Amino acid sequence: MLSLNRLSTLRTGVSRPLVALRRPNSGSPTSSAGTGSAEPPPPPPPVATKPAPPKTSKTKAASTTEPAAAEDAETAGRRKRKYKIPTRRPQISLENPRKWNRPLAGGVVPAYDLALKYIRDDGAKLVVEATQLKEKIDALEAQYQKLDKDSEEGKRMDEELERLREKLFIVEVQSEVNLPDVRWSVRNAMADTAKPAHRHLIEQRWRKEGRLGFVGQWSAFTKCKLFLISFQRIRPSVDLRLVVKADGVEQMRLHDNAVFLYEPGAFLRPKNTIEPLRLYANVFHTDTRLYTMMLVDPDVPDPENASYTTYLHWLKPNVPLSASHTGQIPDLNTHTKYVPPHPQRGTPYHRYTLLLIPQKPIEPLDHKAGWYGRNTEARAQPGIPTSQHLEIPVIKDEDRLGFNVREFCKEWGLSAKRGGGVGMFREIWDEAVTGIYKDVLQQPEPVYGRPPKPDRYADLKGRKKYLS
Repeated sequence: MLSLNRLSTLRTGVSRPLVALRRPNSGSPTSSAGTGSAEPPPPPPPVATKPAPPKTSKTKAASTTEPAAAEDAETAGRRKRKYKIPTRRPQISLENPRKWNRPLAGGVVPAYDLALKYIRDDGAKLVVEATQLKEKIDALEAQYQKLDKDSEEGKRMDEELERLREKLFIVEVQSEVNLPDVRWSVRNAMADTAKPAHRHLIEQRWRKEGRLGFVGQWSAFTKCKLFLISFQRIRPSVDLRLVVKADGVEQMRLHDNAVFLYEPGAFLRPKNTIEPLRLYANVFHTDTRLYTMMLVDPDVPDPENASYTTYLHWLKPNVPLSASHTGQIPDLNTHTKYVPPHPQRGTPYHRYTLLLIPQKPIEPLDHKAGWYGRNTEARAQPGIPTSQHLEIPVIKDEDRLGFNVREFCKEWGLSAKRGGGVGMFREIWDEAVTGIYKDVLQQPEPVYGRPPKPDRYADLKGRKKYLS
């Protein structure tokens, strides 16, 4: 058994002597045996007090340990972290870049090290080839500038330069496209659009994994009259994204934002599109080109012809875009003003289509194709458009209904066969359309429906049933 002194030490952590306690009736000399009372004990001797020592660095150090002791008491002896653990991954962008790290250290997997060395050696050889091509192109370009551009010799040399610049673009892409750090940077929103390999990876990702598949499926599924009549074929070359305003708390909770990017062909509510749409576009050419933007509805009823016609909701020509452009396209409501989509009551859903069509180049620098080429990008000046500026007049309100997209494009030389962007969404009537007719259009709201069936017995109903 442990002694009392040892037990006291274990409980309190401090060794101190035990004091013997006696009861008053234990027969001690200080207690009363019967009638008499005990004498009071003598007072304790006075304790000499020492003056307080002056404050020194040791006392300051002792005072600084008090908060630490308080923290230990709060954490119950657990170690407190000196840094805060981030709750989410930090955003990665060109403004906040991060460096690519190898997934495996050198020497762990020799096959990976060998493959990485092979890719880098091949890229270095292609860089040397690209440098030689640039020197050859510079020499031919100097000769071309001295020739007559419309002469046969000038056209031949221009085609040769176009071919060499196309080869240079391919070589520059191949020199970096397989590098892991380049692919990782593009995947993590740190692409540099001034580099051909980065632009190529962005475009390929959009065409194979992005929204282009939704656009193709939607146009094939709906067989939109706008494509069949206005454009026999459309070749998307612009990554066009449309952002709309959320309608009510339900959509805000669904998309976790007041605005959201919708999938092409999705159903929207008329309240989503009361305000002008927000457009974002990624193009893959380095020169500044001009585009014409239009929003049309090909499903407006035409009762006189028992068919449907087109309504122009929005139009803006001469929209400048280049690969260096980022963010929302500004100043889109400065030409033909935006009219909110308003599907009529009693009609099926409407297929609203937004087009971004490239305008013609100032001169056909690529004489073989007569359109934009590598020569266009190489000879372009920064910030100066390489497209023709179109003086398209503002479309009047009375001319919006029955707007002929095909004739308009033919008149101004617009063609979606050579590229452009497309976005589509669907809407159906609800109570918000009544407010659009009243406040925006300021005209009575039409109501459509199926015509009544002819009554084959109408002439017999007025006759008497029985003959007298």
